[in-house]
Amino acid sequence: MNEILGFSTLDLSRFQFATTSIFHYFFVPFTVGFALIIAVLQTLAYRSGDPKLENLTRFFGHLFFINFAVGVVTGIVQEFQFGMNWQGFSNFVGNIFGIPLALEVLMAFFLESTFLGLWWFGKDRLPAWASLASIWIVAAGTTISAFWIIIANAWMQHPVGFEIKNGRAVMTDAWAIVTNPKGLEWFAHIWAGSLTVAAFFVLAVSAYHLRRRANVEAFRVSFRVALITALIGSGGVILAGHEQGQSAVRDQPMKYAAFSALWDTPEGTQMPESLIALPSNAARENRFELSVPYVGSFLAFNNFTEKAKGINDLQKEYEAKYGPGNYTPWVWPVYWSFRVMVGLGFLMLLVTLVYVWRWRQGKLDDPGRLYPLLLAMPLAPHLANFSGWIATEMGRQPWIVQGLLRTGDAVSQLNPMWVLLSLVAFWVVYLTLIGLDVFLLTRTARAGMHEPDVETPSVPAPDYVPEGARA
Repeated sequence: MNEILGFSTLDLSRFQFATTSIFHYFFVPFTVGFALIIAVLQTLAYRSGDPKLENLTRFFGHLFFINFAVGVVTGIVQEFQFGMNWQGFSNFVGNIFGIPLALEVLMAFFLESTFLGLWWFGKDRLPAWASLASIWIVAAGTTISAFWIIIANAWMQHPVGFEIKNGRAVMTDAWAIVTNPKGLEWFAHIWAGSLTVAAFFVLAVSAYHLRRRANVEAFRVSFRVALITALIGSGGVILAGHEQGQSAVRDQPMKYAAFSALWDTPEGTQMPESLIALPSNAARENRFELSVPYVGSFLAFNNFTEKAKGINDLQKEYEAKYGPGNYTPWVWPVYWSFRVMVGLGFLMLLVTLVYVWRWRQGKLDDPGRLYPLLLAMPLAPHLANFSGWIATEMGRQPWIVQGLLRTGDAVSQLNPMWVLLSLVAFWVVYLTLIGLDVFLLTRTARAGMHEPDVETPSVPAPDYVPEGARA
């Protein structure tokens, strides 16, 4: 049986990996950005010696622990899928892909999990400087972890430092892979996006308690730290994303054309940019389009005269280069997910600038009329991240490794029934975990901080004195 309910093994495997990746990515950027914010708060508490700031740090640390614990569970499934659902991919890229994944575990996960335990459970035993160093090491570990995963994915988009031997990609230049320009661009974009995820969460929690006039002095500090982080993150996302788009014109022109629903190479001396379009893969054109002249040239090339190639022309080129086949991605979801990502990015920057202005006016303690929007804003960076990954990964189809391995050649030969059953099982488990995570985060965040004198201390160190000696 090659299909079930009209879906093939390839369709189900792609959907399974896409959805489990998005579920996992609900936790990843939150962890990366949140660790940095907590490290900054811990530094402020260390320098001031203020017990309220120390208590604030522990409050947000509790929220971090909840997300970290659940996020680890969701990540385990990802690596199993390479061997189960994507045997052709594993065979082709195993010599290259396995190294950054191993380094991610050895250099990052063990590092962050060990020092997270030291920071939390050793707070009444370690010197203050050691506790501060521990949380900064956790922040560094989460960043290193993200770096290695991004480097692995960037190689799939822009392969470098390899040669093909016996039908497999074999590493020839490790430094070229680590310094892959695609990976460095993506790291900047994704790291900035991680800051926005954590920053808007801390902003929402802080605004909630400022509105209730609870622990105002402490939450005023966390609001300001999160606001600065949101400004850096939202501005960085836009700048790094612009650079990514321009690099796609050079090394993934089909993806860029799908971003813009650009079916035909523009005539004349400039390239417009569509604001709204209804692309149709069947007709290989836009059913409707509203575009602005010259803007496309500026966005892609920083001038008003250059033009990118259209999808139809690129399809002909790829057929001549790679052989017969359909090299056009599904344009509709790529086009619109890209615009959702960009729109949410500018919305986050706008909200951040509004509150920076209120800070300058001395009104930061009162969230003002945008308070309901601020409480909803933690969803924005998550939706922007999901939309960005959809545009990026669907935009490079039919390639799983750009120009080297097609997605259809990478999938395992499995019975689609088993893939469907595992897909349903993963969805049940993942939705349960995300529901648990949101419930615990919301309940803990609304409960607020305990006062330092009633805060539950960490478990006391065990007494190893023998009974006889004690007597």
